[in-house]
Amino acid sequence: MNRFRLIVLLTFLLCPFTKTFSQVSGEWADRLLTRFPWLMAPDTVSVVIIGDVMMHSRQINADYGPFLQTLSSRFKKADLAVANMEFTLGGKPYSGYPSFSAPDKYAEYVFQQGINVFLTANNHILDKGTSGLTRTISIYDSMEKEGKIRFTGIAKDSHQDSCSYPLLFNIKGIRLALINFTYGTNSGSSSKWPKVNRIKKDDILSALERAKKAKADFVIVLPHWGLEYQLKHCPAQKELAIWLAQNGADVIIGAHPHVVQDYECLNVTGKDGRIRSVPVFYSIGNAVSNMSQENTRLELLVRLKFTRTRDNVKTFLEPEAEFLWCTLPGRLTDSYCTVPVLEYRIRRKEWKIPSDHDNMMRTYWRVKQSSGIEDNIQ
Repeated sequence: MNRFRLIVLLTFLLCPFTKTFSQVSGEWADRLLTRFPWLMAPDTVSVVIIGDVMMHSRQINADYGPFLQTLSSRFKKADLAVANMEFTLGGKPYSGYPSFSAPDKYAEYVFQQGINVFLTANNHILDKGTSGLTRTISIYDSMEKEGKIRFTGIAKDSHQDSCSYPLLFNIKGIRLALINFTYGTNSGSSSKWPKVNRIKKDDILSALERAKKAKADFVIVLPHWGLEYQLKHCPAQKELAIWLAQNGADVIIGAHPHVVQDYECLNVTGKDGRIRSVPVFYSIGNAVSNMSQENTRLELLVRLKFTRTRDNVKTFLEPEAEFLWCTLPGRLTDSYCTVPVLEYRIRRKEWKIPSDHDNMMRTYWRVKQSSGIEDNIQ
């Protein structure tokens, strides 16, 4: 009996019938799926994505515990839970806006809540210069080697860049590619490495082509772009979104404006001549921050689901969106706490300052109408 047949037999005998063959990873999973599709149960891959995880000055000494605790079960139930980590780990002295350097334990906290993919291409990633970026990469690198997280958007060298741009996953027989880049950084760097992925069409196109070469079933593009505090996308976002859709993006989920922007589904003609329908969330806002400007405390959790049938037909289901609200210290809890609006809309009596609940609901209805994003609140 050759090695391949032996692996098939052993896998079939050792895996409970309630499990899929997703435990057999990489090339062997692909070969099993291709040659023996009847062995593979239908399956679904879920991805949840939240916006800007920030660390303003007042957050540094706060109790992190409640920050994302209410959402933790959502993250942990997903196959991938993705967040935009909008700070550096530049070391002491810790600082907030305008030059972020968060404690190392903050990244560990975010992982412990269930986030396992860090997006790092953003305008603040060079706030502490090249040394701060190098230190951030080193810490994320260690977390990745420990099997805690994967990260994309920055790279220490060409090898790491090729492995993370795009960032590839093979989950339950479905291949996903994540592509993350930023419009720019607040501080520059004179060296080629370490690198921050930027909005350069040649580089993005190369990443899209690498995703195709890797036989990605679905490409999730995660740009850091747009105009801050604007509830509607700008022409530059629309132009780039159309180009991304034409060149292989299956869904586009943006960040940076710190507010929830509008949603639309683009119908474009791909390179193969077929009409493609590509959902675009132009900005999903913050996840947790000390911001208090109008609309900045309302945000989105976006849930993506990809299915694979027994005969290996793969489908991208319609995205789901859930509005969230970031409460500031002393209003709901003693610390910062991001909660789902749907669950907390009838829990006004739990607020230490009930007027903050009223603010949540007013902001929710205003932004929901502006964005055109639907959820389950009637």
